[in-house]
Amino acid sequence: MMTPIQIGALVILIVLAALLVWGGYIMGRSDGRKTGLREGEDIQRAASAKTIRELQSSLQFIRADYTRLAQACKRLEAAPLFGPAERQTLVAIGEMLRVAAETFCAFRTGKKLERDARSLQNQALHMAKRLVTEKEPDDMRGIQLKGVKA
Repeated sequence: MMTPIQIGALVILIVLAALLVWGGYIMGRSDGRKTGLREGEDIQRAASAKTIRELQSSLQFIRADYTRLAQACKRLEAAPLFGPAERQTLVAIGEMLRVAAETFCAFRTGKKLERDARSLQNQALHMAKRLVTEKEPDDMRGIQLKGVKA
């Protein structure tokens, strides 16, 4: 059998062992939390860095695209789409439509065809008049096209 001193010593040893285990558990849990938080922040930083790299590459792509579009826009602004040749073509179309309208009138095929031809003639001549640009000589801007009302 055990003496009361041995029983007391055993109880004290058990309590000390329990305190030691409890202290180790608390310290381990604290270290685990710190490590977990640190790793979580590292993962978050890595994800943020990846997002930042993707956004930077997207920004570079957008800048390159903007530069390309700006150059294309400058080229389009520098070179007019319609010039004197197109203007002369519209004037010729207007003249042909005038002849067609007079033909419709002479053959009495119908007032609607004549009106439509004259309307299209006026539109073609109006478009030709609008094609007169600043680059053309001043004497060309002052010309009144036949059939176009100012």
